Amino acid sequence: MFLIINKNDVPIFEANVGTVKKDNTHHHHQFIIHAALDLVDEESVRTPHMYLKAIDKFNDLWVSAYVLASNIRLMLVHDTRDDEKIRSFFLEVHELLLKAMLNPMFDINQSLSLGFKAKFNNIVKKILV
Repeated sequence: MFLIINKNDVPIFEANVGTVKKDNTHHHHQFIIHAALDLVDEESVRTPHMYLKAIDKFNDLWVSAYVLASNIRLMLVHDTRDDEKIRSFFLEVHELLLKAMLNPMFDINQSLSLGFKAKFNNIVKKILV
């Protein structure tokens, strides 16, 4: 599961990316991500890096995070530790999100468009699958 969470802790984009091979429920992954939000906030203050790697673990699932300068958090639940692949995934999604934010009609409090989702799915297929 992947979430983009704005600075007010409101999810603006959500996708199942298929990085977890076990059949876990959607709500289970949401719980794991939201439980890790405080850890992301604490770690982002301590480090100058945007990519925070795996910041939390719940059973056999890891939560990796990437924090933009505007305090938008990109968070991914996964069950493998391939930091380089996950880092490049976050970089591509960051670039895609920046392009969406350059649109003068973009509102950070609204969900992202279907065009964003299609481009996001291409990134998932290219890097994570």
